Amino acid sequence: MNGTEVESRIRALAAEKRLPATHLERWLALDHASRARLLEIMEMLKLRTGQIVTAIDLLDEIRVRDRIAIAQLLDRPAIVRVLKSAGSTPSRASALLDELRAMRFPQMRAMQSRLEAEIAALKLPRGIAVVLPRDLGNDELTVSIRAHSGAEFERMLAALELRKAGLIRVIGLLGGKE
Repeated sequence: MNGTEVESRIRALAAEKRLPATHLERWLALDHASRARLLEIMEMLKLRTGQIVTAIDLLDEIRVRDRIAIAQLLDRPAIVRVLKSAGSTPSRASALLDELRAMRFPQMRAMQSRLEAEIAALKLPRGIAVVLPRDLGNDELTVSIRAHSGAEFERMLAALELRKAGLIRVIGLLGGKE
């Protein structure tokens, strides 16, 4: 696909999605390979306007930090894995942004992995779910209990009581306390 065709398709997509002019300009300022690869992914995953803005912002920040062309960045194994994964288009689009955030904020990815390991080590029963805040954006931990009887609920509460110290540790880690 030649440069004129790529630019035309980018402008059409930007108009359809009402992409802010600043983001359109940043996209068009990329080298040809990066513009074309980004267009291909945007069309494949049918990203919404906010997702396109977020993707461009994250990609640009990673590009500057790592001194790498966006086309090369989008061909990294983690990104290719997301693009080829099974699942709905919206879930793959969300997974792409999650992967880009992880690349942009590697310390956050490391902390997320550590928190997930801490939670897994608690070996909570199936009826108890511990949910971390999205993007570790706050220090709020959600714990939900799914029980089908009073006795099962009591077992879940007892399991939580036994693991209370571990859950408090996870909340401390979320709050930045080692």
